[in-house]
Amino acid sequence: MSDSRRAALLAAILFSLIFAFAEPVSAQSSPDLAKLYKDASQRKGKRPVIIIPGILGSELVNERTGEKVWFKLGRSKDDDLRLPVSLDLSKSRDNLVPGDIVRKLDIPLFKDIEIYQTLIAALENYGGYTKGSWEGSERPLEDKYYLFPYDWRRDNVESARILIRKIEKLKQESGNPDARFNVIAHSMGGLITRYAAMYGDRDIPEGELTPNWAGDSHFSKVFLFGTPNEGSADALQVLLEGWGAVKNINLPFVRDVTPVELLTMPAAFQLLPHAGTFQVYDEDLEPLSIDIYDPKVWKQYNWSFYDRDDLWEDFSAAEIGRMEEYLGVVLKRASRFHDALNTDSVDRGNIGFFIIGSDCKPTLDGVVVYRDNKKDRWVTLADGDSFRKSDGSKVDDELVKARIYRPGDGRVSRRSLLAETLAENKRLSVLYDSALPLTYALFVCEEHDKLTGNVVIQNNLLTALISEASLASGVE
Repeated sequence: MSDSRRAALLAAILFSLIFAFAEPVSAQSSPDLAKLYKDASQRKGKRPVIIIPGILGSELVNERTGEKVWFKLGRSKDDDLRLPVSLDLSKSRDNLVPGDIVRKLDIPLFKDIEIYQTLIAALENYGGYTKGSWEGSERPLEDKYYLFPYDWRRDNVESARILIRKIEKLKQESGNPDARFNVIAHSMGGLITRYAAMYGDRDIPEGELTPNWAGDSHFSKVFLFGTPNEGSADALQVLLEGWGAVKNINLPFVRDVTPVELLTMPAAFQLLPHAGTFQVYDEDLEPLSIDIYDPKVWKQYNWSFYDRDDLWEDFSAAEIGRMEEYLGVVLKRASRFHDALNTDSVDRGNIGFFIIGSDCKPTLDGVVVYRDNKKDRWVTLADGDSFRKSDGSKVDDELVKARIYRPGDGRVSRRSLLAETLAENKRLSVLYDSALPLTYALFVCEEHDKLTGNVVIQNNLLTALISEASLASGVE
């Protein structure tokens, strides 16, 4: 057994031992991280850590004016979040660039909403890590954490390739060519990490998809927090209805993301459920055979810009003219991205993948489509409400919820996190029904956006990270 495999196995055992005796989190029973890691935090020689946020988790700044456009209260006078509508997704650019990661949201009348600040604080205060810089020849890399903010609107493959280039540059300039990093990736950040691990700095190959696992030389352990490994039905709902910063509520004084803006973001489509994993039901709650990557389906059911005259005023005449073709391009790219992630190879290297998530929250896993005869249009139901069938009879909301919800974290189902549907064809994990090569999985009862701040999870994470200080003298 290699040292990497042995270390991963030990970490898995430590995870299981801690969680086996963990009690439900409360003010009385939460682990006291300050006491638990008082001595352990002083250990040196820990592998460097990279934190990769999910969608919406990085600030976006206008590089010309310096104005922060995301996240901020209210809207910018000069910028929105739309990307130009282009048939060449690589050329669809504006003046917005990544800033810092989003640490917390300061919203009037609401308690500060922690995003990634508590995770960073745990690494610093209890893990003994200090913030590292991607620039310059920083030495040593041990005991550092690095933040990877990125433009979460753009193609995830592009973000994965940027990540690999930053890692390679840092390793070269620091004189640590053999360094390997541990990665803490939340939500969509986990998809970026998986692609980087499987393909390195390559675009999605043409023809047959064969991962080369180039990331094996860069990554040691990868912690996937609430990653939608089979996509998320919530992504379709968001594309249709938009996203609000506070519990999906569009408050007048809080910056939200509109369906118009989301339509122009390739990454939003790459969060859609993978082919064969998404269920659409008819008015009798019977399954329909629908390919959500077929643009004709979007037109048939009035999804996105179809049958929405109010959206067109935000686009130029040229953009409107290419909109249908653009939808085909972005859906095809999303489907190909999923295929790339779902492809396995015999040699997967020594990367340890750890799943961290929740399975106690009702989570959208399908939708109902029915015909509204009064309005003579199709309606897509994605919120568990009751509705009336074409014959006028009512379908109870409890029946709808039983069909379209599954256990998860409120955004990503347990099924998607573990890639259980894909496992029906290829079960790679020896411990779980999963199509992912998992080392271990940890579940607590928590909401998607709060996973990285959960104290029980942080306790397990710190144990796995700090234990490496006694297993290795360097970062190789």
